[in-house]
Formats: sequence, C-alpha cells, structure tokens
Amino acid sequence: MGNHRDIALISVSIDLGAGRRGVDMGPSALRIAGISREIEAIGHTVSELGTLTAGGLETTEVGDSELRYLDEVAQVAERTRAAVREGLNRGCTPLVLGGDHSLSIGSVAAVAEHYRPRGGAIGVIWVDAHSDMNRPRTSPSGNIHGMSLAVLLGRGEPRLTRGRASVRAENVSVLGARDLDRGEKRLIGELGVRVFTMSEIDERGVGPCMDEALERANAGTAGFHLSFDLDALDPRIAPGVGTPVRGGLTYREGHLVCEKASRSGRLLSLELVELNPVLDDRNQTAELGVGLVASALGATIL
Repeated sequence: MGNHRDIALISVSIDLGAGRRGVDMGPSALRIAGISREIEAIGHTVSELGTLTAGGLETTEVGDSELRYLDEVAQVAERTRAAVREGLNRGCTPLVLGGDHSLSIGSVAAVAEHYRPRGGAIGVIWVDAHSDMNRPRTSPSGNIHGMSLAVLLGRGEPRLTRGRASVRAENVSVLGARDLDRGEKRLIGELGVRVFTMSEIDERGVGPCMDEALERANAGTAGFHLSFDLDALDPRIAPGVGTPVRGGLTYREGHLVCEKASRSGRLLSLELVELNPVLDDRNQTAELGVGLVASALGATIL
C-alpha cells in the first residue's frame, strides 16, 4: 500500500489533435477497464472531476492546414488547464485520461502554474514513441498532438504557448522515442531536451535511463509530471493507440518506468494518452494502461 493520495480523475475526450479518429474514446475504455476501482484498491481515493469533450470532427472548422483544428484544440487545452488547476487546488494528484497528446498543453501548464508561486519549477518525463516537438512549419501533418512538448517548452504557435514556457528543457526527458522528424531533431539539439531513444534503452536498460530522466526531472524542481503516451509501448502488446510504431517498450519495461516514477516520491501529476479503442483488441491496451497507472500510483508486486 503506497502513501494515501486523493486522485482527481479528469477525462479529456479529444481526437482533433491527432490524424486518426478514435482516441477521443480512450477515457471510456479506461473506465470500462476499471481504472477507479484499481486505484482505490491501492488505497487511494478517487474524486471525479468530470469529462471534457471536444467538438466533433464533423462540425469543427479545420482552419489552417499547418495547425489543424487550432481553435478547438486551444479551447480544450484551456479547459483541461482549468480542471487540473481545480484538482491541484483541492490538494489532489491529477490523473488525466486521454484523448490525444494535445491535452498536455493544458495539463502540464496547470501543474507548472500551480507550483510557480511556491518558487518551484516542475520536471516532465514524456514517455512516447515520438518527441512531439514539431512546430507548425516543421510538422509534416499539421496535427497539434505532435507539437505539444515544443509548446510546453515555449516554442510554436503563440495561441498555444500563451507567451511562456511551462517547463525548462534541462528538466525534460523523452523516453522511448523511435520516430523523430528532422525539424524535431533540430529543436531537441537547440533546446537540450534529453531524448532516450529505444536503441539507447536497448543498450543501457530502461532502469538506468529512467533514473537519469528522474534526476533531470527532479533537479531543482517541486517534482515532476509523467505524461505516458501508450504508443511508447510495443504495438504487439498495445495495439490500441493513435500512432503505433514498431519496436517499443515491453510490458515489463512500461511497468518499471511507472514503478520508478512512484518510488521516487516526486510524482505531482500524470496522464495516460492516445488510447484508441477502435484499434484495440478486446480492450487489452486499456487494461494495460490501467495497470500502468496503478504502478505509477504505488501498486507493487511485493
């Protein structure tokens, strides 16, 4: 039994930031897989802060092809920010269920804002097959979910960055990357974000890589936010994701990442994103996601 936490559960049903339909149904699949029950079984309390729903693809303006659905994505990020702030103000640990990765633009901003007046920066560990560090002019697709980490670092569309960075590059790591665009590689180098690629994880082991990511996330910060994109996992165990890429983290590696996040005692908030039940096989990816969240919140084998 881990230390008791009040968990503020927030669902964000959005797939407009992604190129493929279906991840807006991710939160429902996680609830069907018993996420609240699982969290309570560890000894935490779950407070429902509700579901934020984006406009439907059919009725929403696409707008600029470099920033598809910008208006609606910006609005959902803003509503996510307000919900996460509310959870933090109540003294809860926010757990955000997604939805596509554009929701992080709101969630991480909220955590950063909450700790800033207390003099603390926050760290971010971004577990993802992608670095999500495109900008409108470098993005091959114009899908905003591939820009969210750049936005949080203060780069990209001003309507999304709102003129400031939420996190500093020296406190940010991407874990599990295996599909980076040219413009992203340039920005990674320029800002000094640490990217642990799958080949580095293969060579060194996920444990040492996660330890290093934790060290960065906790250096001079109030703690860190864990943003877990299920496409970081190998599609053979997690087929139900927005943008699958072969050769990802195994079941055990995914759990070790989450257990280490928990054991660090510095986890401020977390989110699980890009679950696409339409592509899933008997809700197995959702069930795996529930298990990962449980590990991050202190469920242990022994």
